[in-house]
Amino acid sequence: MNTSNKKRRYITGFDGIRTIAVIGVILYHLVPYDIQGGFLGVPIFFVLSGYLITDILNEEIQKNGKVNLFSFYKKRMKRLYPGLVTMIVATSAYITLFQRSLLNGIRNVIVGNLFYVYNWVQVRQGQSYFDRFGVQSPFTHLWSLSIEGQFYLFWPIILTVLWVVLRKKQPIFDTIFIVAFFSALTMALLYKDGQDSSRIYFGTDTRMFSILLGTSLAVIWPSKGLKNNLQKKSRIILDCIGIVSLILIILMFFSMSGESDLTYHGGMFFFSLISVFLIATVAHPGADLNKLLTNRVFTWLGKRSYGIYLYQYPVMIFYESHVNIAAHPWIHVVIEILLIVMISHLSYRYIELPLQHFDYSRTKEVIGEFFKKKSRYGWQRLWIAGAVVMVALTMTGAVFQPKTQSNQGDQQLENVIKKNQKEVTEDNKKLQDKGKQGTSSSSASSQKGTSSSAQSSSKSIQLTQSQQQQAANMKITAIGDSVLADGSLKLKSIFQQMYIDAKVGRQPRDAIGILNDLAQKGQLSNTVLLSLGTNGPFNDGELHQIMGAIGNRRVYWINTHVPTRRWQKQVNDSLNAATKTYSNLRIIDWYDYSNNHTNWFYDDNVHPNEYGLNYYGNFIAKEILEDK
Repeated sequence: MNTSNKKRRYITGFDGIRTIAVIGVILYHLVPYDIQGGFLGVPIFFVLSGYLITDILNEEIQKNGKVNLFSFYKKRMKRLYPGLVTMIVATSAYITLFQRSLLNGIRNVIVGNLFYVYNWVQVRQGQSYFDRFGVQSPFTHLWSLSIEGQFYLFWPIILTVLWVVLRKKQPIFDTIFIVAFFSALTMALLYKDGQDSSRIYFGTDTRMFSILLGTSLAVIWPSKGLKNNLQKKSRIILDCIGIVSLILIILMFFSMSGESDLTYHGGMFFFSLISVFLIATVAHPGADLNKLLTNRVFTWLGKRSYGIYLYQYPVMIFYESHVNIAAHPWIHVVIEILLIVMISHLSYRYIELPLQHFDYSRTKEVIGEFFKKKSRYGWQRLWIAGAVVMVALTMTGAVFQPKTQSNQGDQQLENVIKKNQKEVTEDNKKLQDKGKQGTSSSSASSQKGTSSSAQSSSKSIQLTQSQQQQAANMKITAIGDSVLADGSLKLKSIFQQMYIDAKVGRQPRDAIGILNDLAQKGQLSNTVLLSLGTNGPFNDGELHQIMGAIGNRRVYWINTHVPTRRWQKQVNDSLNAATKTYSNLRIIDWYDYSNNHTNWFYDDNVHPNEYGLNYYGNFIAKEILEDK
């Protein structure tokens, strides 16, 4: 094989890896059923970038003794900036026109991404990568591009210094690997179980190990030194390493959670090492896996993987803000994927490629030609008009960005939840202090709330006098998310001895530690009410731990009414299936009871409004009381 063919297959083989990585990312965000480790597509991109860039730089250093920094930065900017800037401008223009609530902090978004420091902007603002229910920014995923941009800026200088000081491959490899190890160690030390891990997820210091592992591979496995032909035994060994690595990557896509302690205590480091072995195999022109990943489909997708990554969030967020995706999740998945791929292709074909190869020294000449009366560009000048309009809209949004991202309905819900949580916290303390003394004076005052509740919901489910009295004396521990926080005072007016722990953004897995702690302190009631699943699904292991913490106590789990999220059906199906495994588990079918009653909810169609809470409270009470 001649040199040009070798180079072509070397590149297209990596297009296959890019395709695998971007498929993982798409699965994580779009598939209705939880793909635990789809977030691991990013470490693959990191390892691959580290290898490719270092391989190019090493070759230049060995040939010229140094790196032409100006040429390197120029090529990187021409490759990355056109797509990134277009995506930011187009997205900002859209939300300026149609979703102004998302303009909050848009200036920081624009500046942070243009200077490749957006990951630290997200850390400073306390943004969560894992809150999959709340208002999501269409720019959240750009954190990884900032880390890569920082790598491109500093690595040519650092690598040159390493070659000048250490001179040989082995000490350079050892140094890079040790720094990568300490980066992974920093991730492990900063991780705290039960806390949001977004700081660790976004941080350059805690994520650089993936890129550094790729750079270390390039030092000892340069593409220029890899021969086309391998002995049969060597080829089989290399193929086996690559295939095993690929299988492990796929398995971890479906099993590793983005919020488990194992992920941050070495799991992501191990995954990056596996990616190194896969990339080492594919980089070798004599490996069969190189040929396997070299095909027209993977090559086409791989070349557009940058655009697919850029546009996944904007398409997903804008589309889902206007469509009830839970009704037919798979149909909407297909539609969203097609939209992402189509937009990415247009970006690649008409923006990224032309501007990557454009001679910017001719900028003045081209602009002059555009404004000529009989310009050779003809109708193509309309593109410039459209670009000017989008830039104007972006600047308008940046200048007049709102002080808050909440609309009136969101603000009302937020105020209700804050008020509820304050009152519930005070009442919980009274229950803990006086729980053994029977019904307290505060409970007696709540009795009025019970009667009022029954009267206000007279057109729906009514509780009998006997049921009201039974509920008033019943001890229940309730653990849940923002839906429970929203309905907490309504439930307290019925179940006056109820202990409630509800938090906005709570994932099902977060309840494990809470339940274990209450059980160890002897504060977990014999009846437990759960309201979990609004913010994301759970797996069998997490369900087993939740039920294990509760033990033989009676469990009532309110299923989810969250038509704006694709996991609604998964959560409700999982709960129904769980009743066959756990005899003490009963499902309160709030979804079926409230479905098609949009007037019961705030604008998000998830949290019951003041009117809907009458139905919510009495329905849950009736389900619990009639099961006794």
